[in-house]
Amino acid sequence: MALGLILLATAAWLYNPLPQNPNAEQLAQAAQNYDVEIIRDNWGVPHIVGVRDADVSFGLAYAHAEDDYETIQETIAATRGVLASYRGKGAAVTDYIVALLGVWDTLDQRYQNDVPEDVKAIARAYAAGLNLYASRNPDKTWQGLAPFLAEDVIAGFVFKTPFFYGLDQVLLGLVDDERQVEIALDPNGAETSWMLRPKSNVELGSNGIAVNAARSGDNTTRLLINSHQPMTGPVAWYEAHLISGQGLDISGGLFPGTPVVLHGYNRNLAWANTVNHIDLSDTYVLEINPENASEYKLDGEWRQFEESEVIIPVKLFGPFRYMAKRALLKTVHGPVVQNKKGHFALRYAGMGEIRQLEQYYRLNQAQDLNGFMSAMGMNALPSINYVYADKEDNIGFIHNAQYPKRNDAWQWGKDMPGDRSELIWQGYHPFSSVPQLINPQSGVLFNANNTPYSATDGPDNLRHEDFPQSMGLAENQTNRSRRLIELVPTYPSLGKDALLELKFDTFYAKDSNYFKIIQKVIKLDMSDDTDLQAAQDLLREWDGDTAKDSRQAALAILLLRKIYRSETPDDHSPKQLIAATQWASDYLYAKHERLDPEWGEVNRFIRGEVNMPIDGGPDILRAIYSYGLAEHEPAYATHGDTWMALVEWDEDGELSVDTLHQFGSATLDKSSPHYSDQAAMFANKKWRKSLMDLEEIRAVSERSYRP
Repeated sequence: MALGLILLATAAWLYNPLPQNPNAEQLAQAAQNYDVEIIRDNWGVPHIVGVRDADVSFGLAYAHAEDDYETIQETIAATRGVLASYRGKGAAVTDYIVALLGVWDTLDQRYQNDVPEDVKAIARAYAAGLNLYASRNPDKTWQGLAPFLAEDVIAGFVFKTPFFYGLDQVLLGLVDDERQVEIALDPNGAETSWMLRPKSNVELGSNGIAVNAARSGDNTTRLLINSHQPMTGPVAWYEAHLISGQGLDISGGLFPGTPVVLHGYNRNLAWANTVNHIDLSDTYVLEINPENASEYKLDGEWRQFEESEVIIPVKLFGPFRYMAKRALLKTVHGPVVQNKKGHFALRYAGMGEIRQLEQYYRLNQAQDLNGFMSAMGMNALPSINYVYADKEDNIGFIHNAQYPKRNDAWQWGKDMPGDRSELIWQGYHPFSSVPQLINPQSGVLFNANNTPYSATDGPDNLRHEDFPQSMGLAENQTNRSRRLIELVPTYPSLGKDALLELKFDTFYAKDSNYFKIIQKVIKLDMSDDTDLQAAQDLLREWDGDTAKDSRQAALAILLLRKIYRSETPDDHSPKQLIAATQWASDYLYAKHERLDPEWGEVNRFIRGEVNMPIDGGPDILRAIYSYGLAEHEPAYATHGDTWMALVEWDEDGELSVDTLHQFGSATLDKSSPHYSDQAAMFANKKWRKSLMDLEEIRAVSERSYRP
């Protein structure tokens, strides 16, 4: 009897069903304020036409929901800090980070006065488009998530943009004492989105190359847009074309939940983005009052923490949820994380910023270099490199970030003392101080997530000594940047064919860390093991190529993967190298019955019924990564080259664009022909023409409709 009462009480305590969504009529009500036409071309790509920008934003939300509604909902749930209500305890840390960073505090404090009305208008319109789709698809809509709000759209930018310079990893490194983790933004199925996973230790990134008319050799200005992203999930590229009577006519890539193009092209200009590795966050070690744990020391005095509590509903099963409680602490530095080693305050670029969508919107509206630089001058985006080109033959590189105004006498890459207020930086360097190189003498600019000091092959590269060390500029070189630095000067003229040769290069540079590890393996004494000797002999034949017909690449890359995905990726001791070589050898014999299968037998590109060999590999200019797969699954591509475009203006200023998506427009609909209609083209490096003129679009359209 007593046990039954206890169980009943526990069930009552945990019973916390999600609220019901509004009815269809309520959800669809705002849709009457918008009028838009969605034209699906022969590739299923939506071209969205409206009188106002808000009409186009409304249509974009509806079209994207048709193709990837589940991921959009997951993104909004994560942004609201309620994902654990749907996904369980694996998502609780994401909800905690939303609260810790004060995402919704920022909205409460700044949305009303600091978001311009035209930006609110496109955010409201986007939410209305999602709500219309929800009204027509109640069975697909997560219970309790609708209605979608304009604030959800703005908050998504507040939450996600700092992650692109690695703030999530900094936070999770503080939250988790025991192991390196990161938030998985690359689901192989929705259940893994926004969940913790072991840190990959892999150089994910992007490429951008701009060439002016003189360097091209054919009087054509070109830009290669080549971001490396997960192939599915909350930060996988979706392609759309936005056309409005207010001046928008822009095509490119965007993420679920975003009402504007994040990188792409209009008739007059284009830009590519690459992630930059800049030190933009600082950790302060706090001294706690031994007599009062609610106080920390600052300038010789004890200060009271700002204290609050976050309650995270964590799904158990059915309508039952555990209400997890976690204290939130804040100091004048910023949010505080407590772990086994103590209390740490965090200050970071983008803290309290709300203008991210506004800046992206202004970039979408820009029509020339002045307009583009004016939008960049808002300095609201905490990071991300820009490689730029336009029809007037301008090219540019911006190592963009909100650079904290730090005391240059200190080394900011280390933990900082938290008891000195003069070390709590205030504000950012002006945009005029941001490293940028416009129209270099050599006529070419490139970035592959490397230092800004090697952006061209001419004499006018940016110089280390011209910038304060406290800005924390990137100092690294990737294999991709090493290859560009090595290859670009060998092309006196960089025409279209040469640019594509660079983009699809499949080699590791001889001075890359990857190739150096293989050389260490070759030099080890493995004379007591004939199988390992055979592996060494095969590796001696490897020239660093990851072409799909290479017979050495499989062993080399699997060996490298084993090292870089271990708990000790920097350990290149003989023991570690031998163990990795043994593992790679055993894997190949078990899966392929030989040590030297062609790389394309191992490296697969799989989507629907498409299952093809593909060349490239980790940190290769032809970037292909395989990550997060179960042991029994083939090592197919999950990250890397995704949506990309080659934008050209000829000597008459006429625009031509070749583009390609890794899969197709229908992200989740396996019954659609556009679920995988570009997959084989992608594997074979074949492009399709992008259409910008409405007459041409209508001529090949599959359907046109007004939602």
